[in-house]
Amino acid sequence: MFPHLFFYIKQTFIFVRLVRAKAMCNNILINKSNNMIYSQEVQHMCVVKKGPNHGPAPIPEEGKWVRSKEIKDISGLTHGIGWCAPQQGACKLTLNIKDGIIEEALVETIGCSGMTHSAAMASEILPGKTLLEALNTDLVCDAINTAMRELFLQIVYGRTQSAFSEGGLPIGASLEDLGKGLRSQVGTMFGTKEKGTRYLEMAEGYVTRMGLDADGEVIGYEFIHLGKFTDFLKKGIEPKEALEKAKGNYGRFAEAVKYIDPRHE
Repeated sequence: MFPHLFFYIKQTFIFVRLVRAKAMCNNILINKSNNMIYSQEVQHMCVVKKGPNHGPAPIPEEGKWVRSKEIKDISGLTHGIGWCAPQQGACKLTLNIKDGIIEEALVETIGCSGMTHSAAMASEILPGKTLLEALNTDLVCDAINTAMRELFLQIVYGRTQSAFSEGGLPIGASLEDLGKGLRSQVGTMFGTKEKGTRYLEMAEGYVTRMGLDADGEVIGYEFIHLGKFTDFLKKGIEPKEALEKAKGNYGRFAEAVKYIDPRHE
C-alpha cells in the first residue's frame, strides 16, 4: 500500500512542476512579445481590466484645441528665459514650432561675452530639430539650455504666444521683437547712492546725454538709434550727418537746464 501511495505522490509532484513550468514558459513568451521583463510577483498577478480610457486634456495650439500625444502634435511660437549656474548671464530664446519641428529660432543673450558665440552656434543647431531633440541637445551655454527647458514646459502645456492665433504665426515672426533695426531690446542703467542714476542704453538706442532740471532730477534723455545710424552709413551718408539724423530724445529733454554725458560725468 505504502509503495503505491509514494508512487502517486511522486507523480502528482512531477505533474505540478510540469504545469508550473509550462505556465512560466507561457509568461516568458508573452514577455518576449511585449519586449518587457516582469518580476515574479507581477507574473503571478491576475489581470484586472482597465475601465475608462481617460485621454490627455486638450491644449490650445494655433487657434484650435489639440489632444497632444506625440511631439509631432505640438505647434506654436513662444519664448523662454534661461540663466547660467553662476547667474552671470541670461538668454531669451524664441522658437516657432510646426508639427513638432523647430522652424525658427531667435537666440538673444546678455551679460556674458562668451554667450554670444554660444548663441551663434545654437542658432545653427536648433532649426530642423524636433522639440524633444532640442531639449536633449547641448546648446553650448548653460543659460541657453535652461531657456530651452523653460520654453519646453510652456509649449507642451499650451502656454504659447500663438495659442489662440488661427494658423499660428509665420516663420520670421520672432524678428518683430527686434524692431526695424533688428536689434535686441536692451536696457542698461547704472546707479550709486552717492552719485545717482545713469542711463546708458534704452530701447530706443545708445544714450548720449541726460537732461536734468533745476533740482538735478532727470527729465529726459538723448539717444542715437544705432540701427538707423548704420543704415544711413550703408547708404553713403557722411558719418556726421548720419549721426545727427539718427539722434532722438525722450521726455522733457529740451526743457533741461543741464545736460550730462552719463558715461563721463
